[in-house]
Amino acid sequence: MKDLSSHNPNCVSNPNHNLFGLPTTEENAKLIILPVPWEVTVSYGAGTARAPESILKASHHMDIYDEELPEEWKQGFYLQPCDKKILMKSDYLRREAELYIDYISKGDDVKDNQFMTKSLREVNEGGALLNKWVYEQTQSLLAKNKLVGLLGGDHSTPLGFMKALAETKGSFGVLQIDAHCDLRDTYEGFNYSHAGIMCNALREIPQIERLVQIGVRDYSQEEFQYIQQSQGRVITYFEKEIKQRQLKGESWYQTSQEIISKLPQQVYISFDIDGLDRSLCPDTGTPVPGGFQLEELYLLFSGILQSGRKLIGFDLSEVGVSDNDWNANVAARLLLKLCNLLSSANR
Repeated sequence: MKDLSSHNPNCVSNPNHNLFGLPTTEENAKLIILPVPWEVTVSYGAGTARAPESILKASHHMDIYDEELPEEWKQGFYLQPCDKKILMKSDYLRREAELYIDYISKGDDVKDNQFMTKSLREVNEGGALLNKWVYEQTQSLLAKNKLVGLLGGDHSTPLGFMKALAETKGSFGVLQIDAHCDLRDTYEGFNYSHAGIMCNALREIPQIERLVQIGVRDYSQEEFQYIQQSQGRVITYFEKEIKQRQLKGESWYQTSQEIISKLPQQVYISFDIDGLDRSLCPDTGTPVPGGFQLEELYLLFSGILQSGRKLIGFDLSEVGVSDNDWNANVAARLLLKLCNLLSSANR
């Protein structure tokens, strides 16, 4: 691990340095962030595939002092370069998916169109290849005793990472911050849609003991029924429920302690940025009114560590790209907190 004791974080960031202006490399950093520039199946707004580069740039224009965890940056955080082949594949398949989505939205039968059948097959094959690539990349890093976080891209991206964690760490629970349940099965015909990431994870990774979702405020009847029939494997704190409890006098601290009590000993955080208030992420792909403030979630995260539970990894996804970089600015600060938490939990 690199000795960062001589690095002065109060100076202007060197543009040649890595994430948060730190002079780190993959070899000497404790925590590696894998960027996954992929957004093939997004249903509404696009742009998330290019979020990692925007977040890297924004991270050079912020103070990295964290009063709660002031020394963790010295462990070294490193963002890998984006894989251009993955980005090019995403761009190509995204165009195929757009044509396909437009076709089926008009009620036409895919079986009647050879081109659309081919497009659907290619998108599904691409999703499977992406999952394999993410698995291989993260498994390799974990084998080197690195801590790993994933930066999307859309929310379909972390499936391979969760599989790698399951093989390496054993059973764990997922804390999902999201405006959506993401429990749809083959949404729009796509096997690995951003809208089905948690359905796929629960189906393919038996080591996931429990999924605890918070902030959900946009979901289908099918997803609600999935939760009801999960026999406690999925616990969802809908935003309406959280807000009503607060209006009746319950503090967010009390609610957060209950949420923590539902989590197993090992915890993975899956953070779709649309779980935040839209003022903090105006260009996310599928925005929904409502959402959390950052400090509410920081209190929850701190409570997880204070409870003795161990954070084993995280993903941050669905960050939009804008001309003024506001989305990237907020995401960079959130990413720093997640890095600090993961580092602190694995001292």
